[in-house]
Amino acid sequence: MGIDINKLRPIKMLVLDVDGVLTDCRLWMDANGEWKRFYSIRDGVGIKALVEAGYKLAIITGTTATDVRARAKVLGVHYFYEGAMDKWPSFEQLQKDSGISPNEMAYVGDDIFDIPLIEEVGFGATVPEAVDEVLAVASYVTKRPGGNGAVREICNFILKYGHYAKN
Repeated sequence: MGIDINKLRPIKMLVLDVDGVLTDCRLWMDANGEWKRFYSIRDGVGIKALVEAGYKLAIITGTTATDVRARAKVLGVHYFYEGAMDKWPSFEQLQKDSGISPNEMAYVGDDIFDIPLIEEVGFGATVPEAVDEVLAVASYVTKRPGGNGAVREICNFILKYGHYAKN
């Protein structure tokens, strides 16, 4: 499945799930008994480049965890919603909070909870390890896996073809 650059042209915001997208779904427990995730530095560089280019960034995640909040802060996330497996109310709130319409958003998710958002936004993408139902509805499946360059791949496309692209 190739990339449809026409779907990227209006994009002003990237919205991300966390587990399976920004991470590879693995968890480990630190010495204090806190769960931690591994994040890709490459994904972080891509996200920072998007923010510097004028794009907005949002996270909508079903999890509630201190490491996720800390990573969001480091990345400069503009809008952060956590703790709801039903992501639709957070997505509606994001539209109100940002003033950005769904067709101006790209979303990357990997599980059934992400399907309504993937179908609603202008550019809905997923990772190769996503559940079959998500693979069936996404506009694009990244070549890189979640937590290991998938987000950077999407960031690069948005930087090249999105609303604020310099081409």
